Formats: sequence, C-alpha cells, structure tokens
Amino acid sequence: QVQLVESGGGLVQPGGSLRLSCAASGVIFRLYAMDWYRQAPGEQRELVARIRQSGSTYYAESVKGRFTISRDSFKTMVYLQMNNLKPEDTAMYYCATDNFWGQGTQVTVSS
Repeated sequence: QVQLVESGGGLVQPGGSLRLSCAASGVIFRLYAMDWYRQAPGEQRELVARIRQSGSTYYAESVKGRFTISRDSFKTMVYLQMNNLKPEDTAMYYCATDNFWGQGTQVTVSS
C-alpha cells in the first residue's frame, strides 16, 4: 500500500524559508517521478515541482529560482526547499506520485 506523508509546513514571514519533506512507502521509489502540488483556497490544485526518475526537474514559472525539489532514493524521501517565500505561496502543499497523494501540509506566508 502506497503511503505519502508530508511534513515541514508552517507559518513564515515573507522572504523566509521552509523545507517540506515527503516520506514515501509502498512504492518502488526509483521507478516514478515525484511531484509537489499546492492548492490555495478557492483555487485549483497546481503542479509546483517535479523530479523525474532521471533526476531532471520541472518547476512552475511562479517558483523558478526560489524552490528546489530533491529526492533521496535510499531514504525514499522527497524534499521541497522553498526560499524567498511570498504571500502568494500560501497553500496546502501535497506530495504525489503515480496518482497517489499525501494528506498535505499547510504553508502560510504572512507578516
């Protein structure tokens, strides 16, 4: 059974940083791309970042240069380092792979 558990969210001031973590189990980690999505209230869920099996990455235009996705295949963990956070980054952040989703972790950027 695939399980994805996110952690690391919280309240941060504009310009601050957070590191989200996603612990994956029950999945052959190296075979799948891993994604971070986010959903703000009243908005559609959007893909923020992806790391493919090859290690290549994709970022939404709104987070390029500020967010970095990485994976530790030995620990079956995926991370999202978020720097220079803005109020518009406020959302629930979800880890996802192969149509499986975690429960999400809330990120709030506010002064």
